[in-house]
Amino acid sequence: MQLPSSDEIIDDLAFFDDWEQRYQYIIDLGKSIPGLPEDAKTPERLVKGCQSSVWLVESYDGSKINFDVDSDAVIVQGLLALVLAAYNNKTPSDILAFDIDGYFEALDLERHITPTRGNGLRAIVGKIQELAKANA
Repeated sequence: MQLPSSDEIIDDLAFFDDWEQRYQYIIDLGKSIPGLPEDAKTPERLVKGCQSSVWLVESYDGSKINFDVDSDAVIVQGLLALVLAAYNNKTPSDILAFDIDGYFEALDLERHITPTRGNGLRAIVGKIQELAKANA
């Protein structure tokens, strides 16, 4: 399944009346991401700084970067879907130019997740931006 765009996710979340519904939507987005095979969940692919285990695999075709992700926590898998909607299958310059702070602000996300989840989310974003810089 193709994830909605970051703009579509912002619009979709605005439709829901409360955060319980929004969390369910985010969890459902995460369920639409195919997980990684066990042999891809290696220590070097583990994103440091996350409370839960998060693995990130990047592939660069010379133009766009594609990310495959997995987590051992359902809500984190949903947060990964939000990040993928912003960054997946984009050029390194598009990734680096994307206003991730504005995106998270529009989602009103960081007020509704724990500080440790927020730190993990920032670690994931930092790792993706680091990979984009390396491929720029």
